[in-house]
Amino acid sequence: MPEWILIAIRALGTLMFLFVLTRILGKKQISQLTFFEYVIGITLGDLAGNISTDVEANYFHGVIAILVWVLVPLVLELLTLKSKTLRGWFEGNGRVLIKDGKVLEGNLRKERYTGDELLEQLRTKGVFRVADVEFAMLESSGDLSILLKSENQPLTPKHLGMKLAIEKPTQAVMMDGVIQDEPLAAAGKSRGWLHTELDKLGVAKENVFLGQVNTDGELTVDLFDDKLQVPSPTERPALLACLKKCEADLELYSLTTSNIEAKHMYEACSIQLTQVIQQVHTILRA
Repeated sequence: MPEWILIAIRALGTLMFLFVLTRILGKKQISQLTFFEYVIGITLGDLAGNISTDVEANYFHGVIAILVWVLVPLVLELLTLKSKTLRGWFEGNGRVLIKDGKVLEGNLRKERYTGDELLEQLRTKGVFRVADVEFAMLESSGDLSILLKSENQPLTPKHLGMKLAIEKPTQAVMMDGVIQDEPLAAAGKSRGWLHTELDKLGVAKENVFLGQVNTDGELTVDLFDDKLQVPSPTERPALLACLKKCEADLELYSLTTSNIEAKHMYEACSIQLTQVIQQVHTILRA
């Protein structure tokens, strides 16, 4: 058998073998690696390359070596799930670099971190002044987690006392001109509704590159033809305008009626509707 065919077979077998082992190790092996996992990943790659191309070496000896390098970390990972001490040994612990708004220079030296490196890490988080940070910890993965001071944190609806509707995930109901039935059902919509919405927008199904239904049940599309302008959804602004019209009508009825009871009823309903409009104005205005 020619050597190139043998190498191709060995490489294909090793690739499939590593794929299975990586799935067994879990997603951590392909996300944020600890130092131990980083070393394992490099070693496995080197072993896989050697047994794939070294046709004179015993293939199964290489497989055994890979198994050892996989099974030992797997056993250790199962043990660390039950022991915090072992987790500290193998995965490391985070270290506080900024506390109560003050940089802990001693901890910086322990991590061999310079002031420039700290500022660089802060800038990657969108923070350009150390004085804005209340707390910062260098995680075992090497990532820097920060907590801004209260006055520097972003304003949220909770700070304003606003209650918003529960945000549901946006569903991609069309892709490459093809209707995706499962996301469409998850959005609580039907094909008939989708065709109606496309007719309202004046676009053909085949011209839709991506169609999404947001948490408010509105359809937004991106077309293959970028020159075509797609109108924005108008359901929410139209609903807000309708509520305001009802409010104005109630005020008008209260002014024009001569019946005292009816006047008070219209005024009370107008006040209630005004309160409702104030609560939903931010949501419907978008």
